Amino acid sequence: MKRISLLLMLVVFVMSAQAQKKKKADDVKAIMDMCGCYEVEFNFAETFSPIKDYEQHENYRSAGLEYVFPVKKSKDKIVLQHLLIVGDTMIIKHWRQDWLYENTDLYTFQKDNTWKYNGLDKKEVEGQWTQKVYQVDDGPRYEGTASWVHVDGKSYWESVADAPLPRREFSKRDDYNVMVRENRHEITEYGWLHEQDNQKVVRGENDELIAWEKGWNTYTKTEDGKCQVAADWWEEHEIYWADVRAVWDELFASKETVKIKKRVDDKVLFMQLFALQDELLANDYDSQKAQTEIKVVIQKYLDSDQRLSMK
Repeated sequence: MKRISLLLMLVVFVMSAQAQKKKKADDVKAIMDMCGCYEVEFNFAETFSPIKDYEQHENYRSAGLEYVFPVKKSKDKIVLQHLLIVGDTMIIKHWRQDWLYENTDLYTFQKDNTWKYNGLDKKEVEGQWTQKVYQVDDGPRYEGTASWVHVDGKSYWESVADAPLPRREFSKRDDYNVMVRENRHEITEYGWLHEQDNQKVVRGENDELIAWEKGWNTYTKTEDGKCQVAADWWEEHEIYWADVRAVWDELFASKETVKIKKRVDDKVLFMQLFALQDELLANDYDSQKAQTEIKVVIQKYLDSDQRLSMK
């Protein structure tokens, strides 16, 4: 009887391990299915406010061509870069999303351009993937952790994360300071969908909700040739952005609170880093020198006692 029990336990263990392996493989496939050349539509609309005399803002809608591709892919980490193509020839480095398996290290947004390190217990993230979303300058934006779900022919991932104001509003509004984002990424027949149910919040001692917002962003696959100009652009610029990521990674490894100034010399950070990109790539590129100059720029924007190593 004891031998039978041990055998059953072994069988259950093997079956569980196989199921976990298949589940992770399905997760990876779903993440990689976000890659490709896409016609993208961005749609946002405020839907409800608990404030009686609140004046709803106009709906936001835009569209474009976007190239999504893996910068890095390893067993437990997939880095996807987005490039926006404007007018068939102009390339704008867009947002980046990193996917980490069973990750315990998060930077969570507080308010006032401040992110605080949050360490999780391994048991909390078992089988989960963290999505870390970064600004166009590869600085922090928001992070959430959850499990990919594969059921009834659907694959989706959803979580809630605090975030700063979106770029479409951060220079236009000051009536709220935190967006509580409920993000859902679903792989579809046409490509994928980024669905959002967002709360616009005034954060002081407590949170005051001023409005709900619905986001519906569709990524519809199109022929890869339309995005070749973006692939070519990245081939010329990837070395610089690898160094930018390395500098940010050094900062995040400190696990200290990160606070970033909105403007220095009346310029936001991405403007300075984009200008430095053009300057450095116009000459013989030296990675060590580049990282030093990148650190000088980012250091100016750190509104804290943190000091980047200039070695």
